[in-house]
Amino acid sequence: MADMLVVDQKGAIAHLTLNRPEKRNALNDDLVAALDAFFADVPQQTRAIVISGAGGHFSSGLDLSQHVARQPLEVMAHSRNWHGVMARIAHSPVPVIAAMSGAVMGGGLEFAAACHVRVAEDSVRFQMPEGLRGIFVGGGGSVRIARLIGPDRLTEMMLTGRTYSGVEGERLGLAHHLVPEGQALDKAFELAGRIAKNSPTINGFIIQAIAQIGSMPPEAGLYAESLTAALSQTGPDAEEGLRAFLEKRPPVFR
Repeated sequence: MADMLVVDQKGAIAHLTLNRPEKRNALNDDLVAALDAFFADVPQQTRAIVISGAGGHFSSGLDLSQHVARQPLEVMAHSRNWHGVMARIAHSPVPVIAAMSGAVMGGGLEFAAACHVRVAEDSVRFQMPEGLRGIFVGGGGSVRIARLIGPDRLTEMMLTGRTYSGVEGERLGLAHHLVPEGQALDKAFELAGRIAKNSPTINGFIIQAIAQIGSMPPEAGLYAESLTAALSQTGPDAEEGLRAFLEKRPPVFR
């Protein structure tokens, strides 16, 4: 498992590399378990997490070699486990940046959709090929990817096996940043460095609160926003941020 997920701590930034290049970083059970273990116990000094794939691909999706002869209840249990791991990533108070290259397909795109910032090279290939394989998505794509591009477009994507380029994916919302081939990791680290300078408390609030508010009725969302604002404006981070603004200097958050 340790060989499949390489973890490199670079100061306040943790770099996770999916390391199954011979399988285009297909996500098997051991690799998903390794991701789960990391996000269950993120190193305390970590302020941002960058995820990339070895060998020129982010991830080609679920390792289908493990799913040829599973029974319905086994498939459901496997899917629910994926939901738990993807939720741990999506709800991580430490921001997660995906550096996407090559194949970002099926479960690989479901994984990317759980990350908070997505950088795509223009040569990326986004695809949801499950419909072509006679199976349905099981890693959260029907919720997270549909929220990014809309249920209608996801339906067409799965029915036809359509592939989107990095350029098209950025336009649709599958990526936030578009870079030339070979530059996704550098851009991801640039963004991670910027994010790591933020207040860790505020980063956590941004991730947690916006996700919850998005599923609330408007008035409930506005009330939750007010509560979050009230909590954010107390404590040493708020004091440092406001003092730095008045003193015309960058803030230094602990």
